[in-house]
Amino acid sequence: MHEREAELRSAGEAVGMLTRPGGAGLGELLVYTGAAGLGKTALLTEARREARRAGCTVLSARGGERRRHEPFHVVRQLVQPVLAALPDAERAQVFGPWEDIVGPAVGLLPPGGQLDPQGVRDGLDFVLTRLVQRRPPVAVIVDDLHWSDPESLGWLAGFALRARELPALLVLACRDEFPDDALTLQHDLLRKADRRHDLRPLQPASVARLVRAALGAGAEDAFCRHVWAVTAGNPYETTALLREVRDQRLEPVEESTGQLRELAATAKGMTLRHWLAKLGPTAVRYAWAAAMLGTDIRPDLAAVICAQGPETAAGSVRQLRRHGVLISAPGDRLEFVHPLVATSIYQSMPPATRTGMHGVAAVETENAGLGLLTASRHLLETLPDGDGATVGKLRAAAREHLAIGAPEAAQRCLRRALSEPPADEERAALLYELGCSALLTDPATTVNQLRLALADPHGLDPGLRIDATFRLAQALAHSNRLGEAAAVCAEEAARTLPGPGRLRLEVAHFMFAAFQSEDADGPGRSRRLEEFDRMLETVGMAFGDLREDGPAAPAPGAAFTHDGLIHAVAVLRCWDLTLRGADRAEAIALAESALPGGRLPHSLGWTNTVWGFELPGILGISYLYADRVDRAEELFTEAVRAYEVAGWSGGHLGFAYLLTGMLRFRCGALAEAEDYLRRALRLAERIGPATPLHWDAVGALAETLAARGRVAEALELARAHGFGPPYPTVMVLPDAPTLYGRLLLARGDAPAAAETLTAAGAALDARGWRNTVWAPWLGHLARAVAADAPDRARDLAEEGVRRARESGTDSAIGTALRLSATVHDRPRATELLGQAVRHLERSPARYEHALALVDLGEVLGTAPAARTALARGLELAAHCGADGLATRAGALLRAGAPG
Repeated sequence: MHEREAELRSAGEAVGMLTRPGGAGLGELLVYTGAAGLGKTALLTEARREARRAGCTVLSARGGERRRHEPFHVVRQLVQPVLAALPDAERAQVFGPWEDIVGPAVGLLPPGGQLDPQGVRDGLDFVLTRLVQRRPPVAVIVDDLHWSDPESLGWLAGFALRARELPALLVLACRDEFPDDALTLQHDLLRKADRRHDLRPLQPASVARLVRAALGAGAEDAFCRHVWAVTAGNPYETTALLREVRDQRLEPVEESTGQLRELAATAKGMTLRHWLAKLGPTAVRYAWAAAMLGTDIRPDLAAVICAQGPETAAGSVRQLRRHGVLISAPGDRLEFVHPLVATSIYQSMPPATRTGMHGVAAVETENAGLGLLTASRHLLETLPDGDGATVGKLRAAAREHLAIGAPEAAQRCLRRALSEPPADEERAALLYELGCSALLTDPATTVNQLRLALADPHGLDPGLRIDATFRLAQALAHSNRLGEAAAVCAEEAARTLPGPGRLRLEVAHFMFAAFQSEDADGPGRSRRLEEFDRMLETVGMAFGDLREDGPAAPAPGAAFTHDGLIHAVAVLRCWDLTLRGADRAEAIALAESALPGGRLPHSLGWTNTVWGFELPGILGISYLYADRVDRAEELFTEAVRAYEVAGWSGGHLGFAYLLTGMLRFRCGALAEAEDYLRRALRLAERIGPATPLHWDAVGALAETLAARGRVAEALELARAHGFGPPYPTVMVLPDAPTLYGRLLLARGDAPAAAETLTAAGAALDARGWRNTVWAPWLGHLARAVAADAPDRARDLAEEGVRRARESGTDSAIGTALRLSATVHDRPRATELLGQAVRHLERSPARYEHALALVDLGEVLGTAPAARTALARGLELAAHCGADGLATRAGALLRAGAPG
């Protein structure tokens, strides 16, 4: 039996499962691993043939050692040919709403604005899924995965799971030579494999068959055995050695075995001397140029790089083909017969020659129309020379990398540009660009680079300096360092001359300070914000435009105007009044003033980066806490749509899902709330633990699970995610200490709950925050102390009602009344719950309304109205998805409430 029979059979079986009759084919992940030269490429070639014979749509690609720094290089090989060949109408259906996001990444559309990397990956998932659905079954075959670019590898690792649900087979081959930053993805892919084959060297009998096939049936056993010994059974090294044996006309007899080890060393080492002796200097130079290009080699481009005319280049190609170095590839291209040959050729180049040829390759690749995305990898290999043109090209390449969702590639270009180095007056702007490029993926890098940009002695121009300060503050805020974020804006504002830039920084200072969970002068800050608002109304000045676009970097986009400042401050004042528990009418009036014509102004748009997503977010939450769920829903629906269309699938979309989940919870649609909040949590976990979004998503989901009657699950969620002290410096939605106290109370630990809620209330009162929807600590503290201190409990509960009435919000008043009823005697509780029901039935808070009805039915006991209240509560609880409450209501009805 053929020694690779099991591996070949595995590929055939996987294709068979994929193409079985009835159209119910199952996708799998098949992985071949092993050292170089063990036959992985041959196995993938056979798998490709098998898939084509079975009628599969075959997508094929190969990683390239020299092309790891070309983002989406592997993805483009896989999908560009088939997508480009589709009729326009079908291609539009395959892309769906993702064309503007995925098109630039796969090279079918020119780059546009900066893209979120996660959005590009999500878009690729969509496009490949659509393609599989329209052209099933599909086989995705990738060789030399260890040399895949990080962007393609990251997408493949995620798509491998989805492929199992589709008629799609993934066949991958790799060595155990992944770079350190890809080891996690390597292990993830190998763990997901349905079939995995670790290739081993050939046994002596198989090597003997290769020897006799190459040298004749008369090859002696001892000679064959010695070939196996010196090559360790490696198929590629065996083939290379046999080629040397043929070239040297060595007889395959035992007497010749003494020369095999030297010949094997020559075949394996392939030094410059070896290649010159074998090919001659002209062909070697062409081979060097081909090695520069790596894979998918254009013969004309290789000729230009090595400065050979058409006739000379054609001769070089013939020579390289004759000696088994290059072979033909589809599309009039060339490729190396094996990656080991390409590596050997490249490494045989003298260092100075290699560097110089990379410089030539950078120029000629761009001249050939392949663009900076391809040319930049050659620029990365050149030596720094203080060349302004190189700096300019690297900066332009970085912008193109960002525009296809490859920020790490952009950062490589910008770091190389810094080492060129740039002119002194350009350095700060380059540091700014490097910092902004990492804003979505690496806030720590953003902080470091923007601090360097701001500290650079040659400085940024005033507009960039303002924006760099704001981006720095954003990165600090998203890293749970709100105090620093607010301070950075205040300090820079103090150094800035009066004008729009200074006003923007002052507004930003108020914005970041508004999100701090602790503030020694919260009430004073509220007064200063009101005074700032009055001052702003009187400012009469011409405002220039500060233009930006994309998630992090300035480019054409939204205008920063005086009206934009007015709207931003109106939102901040609305939020301040909301948190202080002030009259909802006053807060809503400010909110409406920020929405001219009833719509978000451009300056507050969800994808506008003058202020970020925080301002429209708190505007919507202010509406939500004031029972204006109609306005909140308009805003949050627009957020989800805006981020999905823009392909911002990371923290921005996670925040939009969080807001939508909070809205659904507030309206009593608990199942929908859970779904959105789980989506938000998944995105938060992609970003990393302990971020503000992670805290928000865990807290809101735990509150929702508890409302659905799954208290044990809510407690386990909080425990698993570390939801508890110490709390972040940023405020959490819902208030983290208050929710933690409620969870302790649900666990039955009233003393610990009382201690936690008391501390929470003290901190909130010191901050001046008295909103009973966001932080209902008074009512729950009353419940926690009721058994031991009933009088104190009633006082606390009544204070909660009084504060809720100050806001004038029906849901807040109704909830406070319901909580107050839990610590009063039956007559008073009945009165309070009756009031609660009347307020809540006027509000959108259906779950709270159901709770109040069931509580009322319970305290009414055998009174005739009890059954009516319980039946209404049961119906509403079931509609909300509050299973625990519905069960409780049903039990009370069965227990004998009068019929």
